[in-house]
Amino acid sequence: MAGIILVTGGCRSGKSKFALETADSVAGEKYFLATCPRIDSEMDERIRRHKQERIGWNTIEEELELSSAIDSIPPESIVLVDCLSLWINNLLFDANNKSIGLTQDQIKDTCTKLGKHILDSKIKDVFLVTNEVGMGLVPENKEGRLYRDLLGICNQTFASIAKEVYFLVSGIPIVLKPSPGINL
Repeated sequence: MAGIILVTGGCRSGKSKFALETADSVAGEKYFLATCPRIDSEMDERIRRHKQERIGWNTIEEELELSSAIDSIPPESIVLVDCLSLWINNLLFDANNKSIGLTQDQIKDTCTKLGKHILDSKIKDVFLVTNEVGMGLVPENKEGRLYRDLLGICNQTFASIAKEVYFLVSGIPIVLKPSPGINL
């Protein structure tokens, strides 16, 4: 049974670096599951730089089907998914392109199924990186508010099943949910 570690925080808070360093300290073959779409040359350059930071990591690029990507990873591996924020964006973009929309209930169901799939897998640990977008201004448009709401539901769903949850502020991790066995 895999363990889920959720790492959240604002943009450039240090969450990806923290997740990568923490995952690096766990024994096992390493897999980086990237959800970032290749949309322009600037993003291609970012992807290239990030790959250089992950020496020794196997990279899988998957924008939508995270369960299928998880299935392709050998047992007892360590997985870092970076990031859920882009995954939700990709799901929303895909739904809009198909003119089918995406509801909060659908995201809750999708995240619950993915979480169960991860927990039932033979992977050792899965680090999930996500942005906390609910602490700022209310977006001025309907699409922005929908995205914020969908990501909030995604984050809550994974936080509820994670064995550990960290919130990063200025590169400093704050433990929100300790490992089992720690009494508060």
